[in-house]
Amino acid sequence: MPEKSVSDICSALNAKVHARGDGEKTTERVAVGDLLSFIMGGDSDGAAWVTIQTHLNVAAVAVLKEIPLIIIASGRMPAADLVARCEDERIALATSDMSIFDTCIELGRLGLAG
Repeated sequence: MPEKSVSDICSALNAKVHARGDGEKTTERVAVGDLLSFIMGGDSDGAAWVTIQTHLNVAAVAVLKEIPLIIIASGRMPAADLVARCEDERIALATSDMSIFDTCIELGRLGLAG
């Protein structure tokens, strides 16, 4: 699978970036889920994460799993404390107006694995 940079992923999704993180970090996989325990317990290390969760605990899971990019789908907006924590931790945080399903289709078109 080809690796894609955080910046390239955000650009391809036409996502609104709320926290830049490290735009040069790359990933070749995507994790999808709204249960934090599912993401923590799964094979999501280093993957981009698609969710509709918008609260601060999302950043804690991203740090634990070394997730370089959180994509909040379905037009939902992140809480201010989530944005601040992502900035502090250098995790990219972006939002997409597309549904989770459509966001994942676009990520698959980029060559990212699920």
